[in-house]
Amino acid sequence: MYATTDQRLPRAVPFRAPTARLALKPVNPPPGRAELDGAWWPRSRDLTDELPALADVLDPLWGRITRIAVNPRYWPVIPHRIYVNGQVVRVGWFTTELDPHKILLLSGTSGPWDLLVVPPEATDASAARLMAAASASTAPQSTATALMATEQADHASSSYDSGSGRPGRPTAEM
Repeated sequence: MYATTDQRLPRAVPFRAPTARLALKPVNPPPGRAELDGAWWPRSRDLTDELPALADVLDPLWGRITRIAVNPRYWPVIPHRIYVNGQVVRVGWFTTELDPHKILLLSGTSGPWDLLVVPPEATDASAARLMAAASASTAPQSTATALMATEQADHASSSYDSGSGRPGRPTAEM
């Protein structure tokens, strides 16, 4: 005997990995307010594309993100609002009150969160160092601009030839 039914079999839905590249401090940081709560490495300077993925990942961790603030120095276009999971998130900007290398996220349930913004054009190695420094719970507190300055200084000194003090020259491989 054969039976037919109009019900379809369940379909497997592939896992969707988070699209935001983040490094966050541990959930229970040491006492005292940290300058940075971690780092974010966007893929571009387009906040309209980048912010929804960031807020989507952080909503379950920090509570619904309701406002985001950036310094406009490195962002060519700043949207007034973005939509995350059907909710409106307001976006604002501050030129003097906010470090240009930082993003501020506000949640109605868990307070402000500050993330170092790793430049989208950073190399993988540079981004890894910056993200590790910003998310380390035992590292001395540093501002976003100080971390960026240290990384730029380290990168500049590593591009010099150690023996002559002149810029290193690439060698041809055979």
